[in-house]
Amino acid sequence: MQDVVEQLQRLGMSGYEAKAYVTLVGAGQPLNGYEVAKRSGVPRSMVYATLGKLVAKSAAYELRGADDAVDYLPLPPRSLLERMRREFDDSIESLEVSLPVIVASPRAHLIHSLKDAEALLARAEDVVAEAHTDLFLSIWPAEMERLSPLVGRAVERGVETSVLHFGPVQKPVGNLYEHRFPAPCATTEAQGGQGLDHRLLVVVGDRREALVGGFAGGTAWGVYTEDPAVVAMAVQYVRQDIALQIIADRIGHESMGELCARDPELRRFLTDHGCATALLRAAGIPGHGPDPAPTTAPDGRLL
Repeated sequence: MQDVVEQLQRLGMSGYEAKAYVTLVGAGQPLNGYEVAKRSGVPRSMVYATLGKLVAKSAAYELRGADDAVDYLPLPPRSLLERMRREFDDSIESLEVSLPVIVASPRAHLIHSLKDAEALLARAEDVVAEAHTDLFLSIWPAEMERLSPLVGRAVERGVETSVLHFGPVQKPVGNLYEHRFPAPCATTEAQGGQGLDHRLLVVVGDRREALVGGFAGGTAWGVYTEDPAVVAMAVQYVRQDIALQIIADRIGHESMGELCARDPELRRFLTDHGCATALLRAAGIPGHGPDPAPTTAPDGRLL
């Protein structure tokens, strides 16, 4: 019952109204105000005002007997929900016309911080749900499990969707690329010397808005922005990481690993950088393990 009451409150009923309506529905027969108060927990001093509000909303009806006593009968739930749906849709359609008219041009590009995991994921859902042309995501399984239904709906409505997914996924959506090179590792660069587990989340919608955040050591952080420069960088981050996966698949992961390990320029950019560093250390490449001394061939070439 409590869950139903809370859902009705989300749709506009007060707590007392929701409790009274649920009590009427569950009674299976008309009830007077005293019975509604006793069964619902609505105070007797408030029950008639509450029932009056339900009647005014046509969510309940008065039944007057011969002695002028008043009982109350609820509008059937199916009819109530259909009415709420129509009213909600009408309001949305009206606001779609009226709200843009009063929006002032921003003096600066919008940016705001997201302080916890729920705020981060809820804002990510907003970006995905509002996309009309394209989506770019760099995402881990835990976050994809929550966003996947919305991403699937975006694909269904024709949004061009590119997803870089860290690890295998059972039900791919859109153009999904598994991040396999280097092998995904949850530990990235040490933060403050603590070496926290860290998952990065990037979501870009319509190349207009971007969310960048992460999960580390049981905490979460993030930012949302419409700054064009940040949005462009976020798009390029996802696109280039996807391109790396495609190249690695085409030439072979072993060959790709050898190229990254042996090429001085690639090694210079990969030094001390998260998963790539872990890859080089695992391969025993100089400068990424206990022995910092370079290894050279007899002819002086760097190995």
